[in-house]
Amino acid sequence: MRIRVIDAFSDRPFAGNPAAVCVLDGPDWPDAAWMQRLAIEMNLSETAFARPLPGEGEADWGLRWFTPGNEVDLCGHATLATVHALRSDGLLVEGWVRFATRSGVLRARPESDGTITLDFPVNPRIPVPAPDGLAEALGSPVVASFDTGPLGDLLVLLPDEKTVRALSPDLGAVAGLPTRGVVVTAPAEDPSAEYQFVSRFFGPAVGVPEDPVTGSAHTALAPYWAEQLGRTRLTGYQASARGGLVVCELTGDRVLLSGRAVTVLDGVLSPSAAS
Repeated sequence: MRIRVIDAFSDRPFAGNPAAVCVLDGPDWPDAAWMQRLAIEMNLSETAFARPLPGEGEADWGLRWFTPGNEVDLCGHATLATVHALRSDGLLVEGWVRFATRSGVLRARPESDGTITLDFPVNPRIPVPAPDGLAEALGSPVVASFDTGPLGDLLVLLPDEKTVRALSPDLGAVAGLPTRGVVVTAPAEDPSAEYQFVSRFFGPAVGVPEDPVTGSAHTALAPYWAEQLGRTRLTGYQASARGGLVVCELTGDRVLLSGRAVTVLDGVLSPSAAS
């Protein structure tokens, strides 16, 4: 079985967010426990599995995502990486490709300039009191916090970009919070920068201490900052050690997320592991 490591939301190797991608050719999914073991072995924030769905109507491919800890409902960077793999293999026709996922049917489109656009549902931003221990876990004052509904993460507004970049949270304490992950964010310090807001994502409870670039988080970040800044098209910078830019465009209750991807490893699982 072929497996690739693809850096998503980056135009160069060793930046953005790496995802492992397996493009399957069988009519059925492998055993879920095996897919989880492979995700643990790869030890990346996400391992994606895609299989064709010929003649099944509403979607062209099935797509599933696994962290080292569990299967998840939504992942942006591993979806982008999967589209990059399918495009590299000549398996996509022009226009939108449709994926059947645990979050319903999601669409993606390779663009002529080499970027890939994801069409994801917007997630809510519901103001909630900061959970007990949040500021202590992050090591920062909290300006505001928001529930993100189906996304399952806590969106946290911090005082400024410098605070987001310098954050060194207590990951054990973050894992104990009542949320899948914590997305911290602030407006860009420089209004003339190529991005309008910054963020970071911490998900130790699902085996992801810090995710380098989190596409799914931008389904809540993009509408939040669109409301704050009065614009429907904007760019976010995820300020992890690897870093990455996510171009966002609001279209009603959907958000288009765009970025590039680069294959950095292309290999084959040994026969003893590929089952």
